[in-house]
Amino acid sequence: MSSAILDVQGVGKSFPGVKALSNVSMKVFPGEVVAFVGENGAGKSTFLKILCGDYTLDEGKVALDGTEVSHASPLEARNAGFRLVRQEPEIVPHISAAENIFIGEYPRRASGRVDHAKMRQITTEMLERYGFVGVLDIDALGRTLSPAQQHIVEILRALKDGVKVVAFDEPTASLTTEEADRLFALIRQLRKEGLGIIYVSHRLHEVMEISDRVVVLKDGVQTGDLRIEETTEQDIVNLMVGRELAHGYSRDEVSTPEVVLEVENLSSRWHRDISFQIRAGEIVGFAGLVGAGRTELAKVLFGEFEKSGGTVKICGEVKTIRSPADAIAANIGFAPENRKAEGLILVRSVIENASMAVYSALARMGVLRTSAMIEKVSPFIQKLEIKTPSLEQEVGKLSGGNQQKVVLARWLAAAPRLLILDEPTRAVDVGAKAEIYRLIDDLSKQGLAIMMISSEMPELLSMSDRIIVMRDGQISEPIEKQDATEEAIVNLALGTKAA
Repeated sequence: MSSAILDVQGVGKSFPGVKALSNVSMKVFPGEVVAFVGENGAGKSTFLKILCGDYTLDEGKVALDGTEVSHASPLEARNAGFRLVRQEPEIVPHISAAENIFIGEYPRRASGRVDHAKMRQITTEMLERYGFVGVLDIDALGRTLSPAQQHIVEILRALKDGVKVVAFDEPTASLTTEEADRLFALIRQLRKEGLGIIYVSHRLHEVMEISDRVVVLKDGVQTGDLRIEETTEQDIVNLMVGRELAHGYSRDEVSTPEVVLEVENLSSRWHRDISFQIRAGEIVGFAGLVGAGRTELAKVLFGEFEKSGGTVKICGEVKTIRSPADAIAANIGFAPENRKAEGLILVRSVIENASMAVYSALARMGVLRTSAMIEKVSPFIQKLEIKTPSLEQEVGKLSGGNQQKVVLARWLAAAPRLLILDEPTRAVDVGAKAEIYRLIDDLSKQGLAIMMISSEMPELLSMSDRIIVMRDGQISEPIEKQDATEEAIVNLALGTKAA
């Protein structure tokens, strides 16, 4: 066997009061895909930041292509041949896709001026080499790029000259199935070209499909290094969480005859003549491909986007909703898909974020009282078992699962009748997923009507009482739980007929 292209031995890293990594080792050989998995807070991000030069290690050593390295900066790591494709691409909005790919490394003429022709030529060659022709316009401005196109920019930026090892951090979090398949084809090509590849994902079916080996972390400690053909998803879960978790989630139907949400003939820029109901205690799942209009429908109902026609009733009363404030007043809560950008203020505390939906009720003569926030919200923080050093902790420093729980605590405090959940377990580890499913189930048992948008088929099938499929801004007839299958949902989403 050839020598390891990346050899990590006994790496340790500590922060004040926290041992983030302890004696972690990993080898990646040329042409090998090694998955790196663990719950949120297990130490995956710390490990990647050591490799890419954001952090220095306290213990152990890292060798790249046989040479020991100590990356004191991201530039040193990049020059040594380690590249990281980040989960959230860093895109400059006012420059072209090609310029974003080469940012900080522009080819230059003898005069020192940027050689735009060479930059466009190299970018075009990379698109051809990696199968992205027709998918990315290299002259399009960064602000016009879709999430998938932004991800392509991030990938091409990593694959420019000199790459030896590339790490993908949750690469399919915002991709459609077709886009994910294109990414997997790229990874298989990179494998054939002899690169070392690290694949970080919470989606274990992807890990099983694309990886040769899997390294597992739990609480900063390595608990496994397994060959894929010798393991199962359940084996990996057991090593991640230290206990067995049931596949999916089983819940009993608890809906009542009371209609909480009634949408009649709703139209908007994205939708045409949509009508449906959600009853108290019912979870209605919304499926569909990216661009089908699911998130836009949620934002219309919450007053972020304008409707052009139709009516929305809450508990039988027609509501005029022109803003999120109107929606909150109408007893509607909304946990958005992108919790970091839209659902939370990351530099503010847990208690402030959890209190946002009830600020007006807690203020006295226009002054918001901390004591009132604590009294109102801390019971829900305790109920949801949010892991935080204190209520004053910046919410951005919590794990993804705990951040999502803070959003749920906010709406528990506001006591809505309808709760809209857009991708409630996106980028959340398997242990936290099970907890969030239990919380959603508990909320339905308390009589909340829940509209749940999800791209994860097992989540929809296990959690929903009925499933509505969206396609091109329109909806299907609801599929009852007993009739719901993956095949039926996919056929409706694609507009195809079952075989």
